[in-house]
Amino acid sequence: MTAATLALPLPDLAEQFLLRRDMTFLNHGSFGACPRPVFEVYQQWQRTLEAQPVEFLGRRLTDRLRRAREQLAASVGAPADDLVLVPNVTYALNIVARSIALQPGDEVLGITHEYGAIERTWRYVCLQHGATYINQPVELPVATPDELIEQIWRGVTPRTRVILLSHITSPTALIMPVAEVCRRARAAGILSVIDGAHAPGQIDLNLTELGADFYGGNCHKWLCAPKGAGFLYVRPEHQASLEPLVVSWGWQPPAPLHGSFLAYPEGRPLQAYYEWMGTDEPSAFLSVPAAIDFQRQHNWPAVRRACHELLRAASSQILALSGLPPLTPDGEDWWVQMRALPLPPCDPAQVQARLWHEWRVEVPCFYWEGRPLIRVSVQAYNTPADIERLVAGLRAIL
Repeated sequence: MTAATLALPLPDLAEQFLLRRDMTFLNHGSFGACPRPVFEVYQQWQRTLEAQPVEFLGRRLTDRLRRAREQLAASVGAPADDLVLVPNVTYALNIVARSIALQPGDEVLGITHEYGAIERTWRYVCLQHGATYINQPVELPVATPDELIEQIWRGVTPRTRVILLSHITSPTALIMPVAEVCRRARAAGILSVIDGAHAPGQIDLNLTELGADFYGGNCHKWLCAPKGAGFLYVRPEHQASLEPLVVSWGWQPPAPLHGSFLAYPEGRPLQAYYEWMGTDEPSAFLSVPAAIDFQRQHNWPAVRRACHELLRAASSQILALSGLPPLTPDGEDWWVQMRALPLPPCDPAQVQARLWHEWRVEVPCFYWEGRPLIRVSVQAYNTPADIERLVAGLRAIL
């Protein structure tokens, strides 16, 4: 099967996005792309704010944020009280990393597939507390999820306090067996912190069943909300231990203050600590329900399946071109709309630059653990012609 034989079930969806038409965009995974109807809702919220800022921020915002949070929570399988809106996953996991009381000698276990900003966050925090960040190798290719789990667990020691794991890894685009890792961690008395930057909108989520102690997710990537919308999920038993990154109106000393600007229920510091950091622009948060509705209205499970098949066809052609084996088996248990594929010996930065400047194809190419990779994202606006253009460019360059 070639890319030319495939078509998305809703070919008019490309017109629903604001992306330039003079390029082939195969890098949705980096920053996402917002559909036109969702972006219009976002702009409407911005205009409403500017029309009466005191009404918007001072009288109406708490209820509006609550309603947005409730719709998001329902879509990811979590109680709304256990979730807080934050700008992105980096922000979310900074909250967690700076709140856990690490001690000298403690270990935080990550793997070699983690996103650089999150790895740096934990290295920084470990340095402050005399703890150690362990960058556990997880080698590819692999054939079964059990192989991944066993490679991860080799890094666990009696000093392991936290396990950090991406739900879908950024450089290698693997769906990790996070539920089983969280189960093992809980049995061992280890906190589980999950980076879900690429999960919402790309795979189905039920955070309650998943079992993570802390889970950060982005809404601006695969859920297609505006930039600046993410969330942090925290199991109830850990919420009181979280510290505010910025002290503002939501914090209460032992003796309650009067005149709080926003009214949050007593005993629920999670939202109070993080949803009002002073004057800010909350329109991205309030637009998340529009993104959820957009995907519901356009039969997103069918769109995801079509994107997966288009990416499968692209994978076959790129692997045939490189002559290299894939990093994982095929199938939606391993990847859905984003996949990393090996490239033959090359300078990946030069390949990426030439694909953009000569072919107007936007796709990331990089080294991971010394191996050149290309990471292809397929979203509802992509077509078989996009894949053909990518393969033609790679053939000419390589």
